[in-house]
Amino acid sequence: MHELGIVDGVLKTAIETARGAGATKIISVTLKIGAMREVVREAMDFAWEALREDDPLTEKTELIVCEVAPRSACVACGNEFDHDRYHLRCPACGSGQTLVLAGRELDIVSMEIETP
Repeated sequence: MHELGIVDGVLKTAIETARGAGATKIISVTLKIGAMREVVREAMDFAWEALREDDPLTEKTELIVCEVAPRSACVACGNEFDHDRYHLRCPACGSGQTLVLAGRELDIVSMEIETP
């Protein structure tokens, strides 16, 4: 369950950043996660609920996840196209030489904090 490690890292980063800003509470953390990261949302939510209680700053913090669909570009013909996690072949020319443009993200986009 790599979601536990992801959540642990996100919470550590959020806590460190919030403390540096003088926060008394973290209201929410927003993540952008690409579909190709294969994160199981239920496992992520479970890990979030379990680990957020370890620090008073995060004990009631909401997790907001924005999912990013896969998108690639064909090296051979330049076509950009949306696809699922498994089918990366260009639908225009059939080439397997493609570059993933979106869908592998795992970013902390923002967090809302409360300060005195």
